[in-house]
Amino acid sequence: MSTRARLTRPDWLLAGFKALAEAGPVALKAEPMARRLGTTKGSFYWHFADVPDFHRQMLSLWAEGALDHIPSLLADQPTPVARLRRLGQVVAGGGHPVLGDLTVEPAIRAWAREDATVAEVLARVDTARMAHVQQLLTEVEITNPEMARIIYAAHVGMQDLAARDGRDNAGPMGSLVDLVLALR
Repeated sequence: MSTRARLTRPDWLLAGFKALAEAGPVALKAEPMARRLGTTKGSFYWHFADVPDFHRQMLSLWAEGALDHIPSLLADQPTPVARLRRLGQVVAGGGHPVLGDLTVEPAIRAWAREDATVAEVLARVDTARMAHVQQLLTEVEITNPEMARIIYAAHVGMQDLAARDGRDNAGPMGSLVDLVLALR
């Protein structure tokens, strides 16, 4: 009789993100995932209909966390300027609210370059995030629509750098927000 705890769907999904960040999308198949977790493919198929289902659930979890936590983190900020500054702090932290890892989003972006489904999900997240940044900029009376893209592109680049070098982005992102606010 085995004393090993049964793996849950969240166990598989979190392991999938770790595998993606470490080895890329080639690691997101039943056999390599089962080896990684020290179990059988049967456990994988207990939780997921097939590998594309596993991928869909990973993407859903990532996208939900990538979008849903930001408004609640900004809600207690009293002014639009404070909300924009807080957004800069939140994104500089870099980690996903559920996955907590700086390497996940750059890995998702790399995966999106070779998988159309991933690219569609990433595009939806990017569009929603840029719209949110644009809304905050409009609230502080910065109406140039290119500024949201500039800030977001800086975030994406800083996130990729931090995934590789581990450096904190709070200072650079804070400086960028200050620079943008000086344009008012």
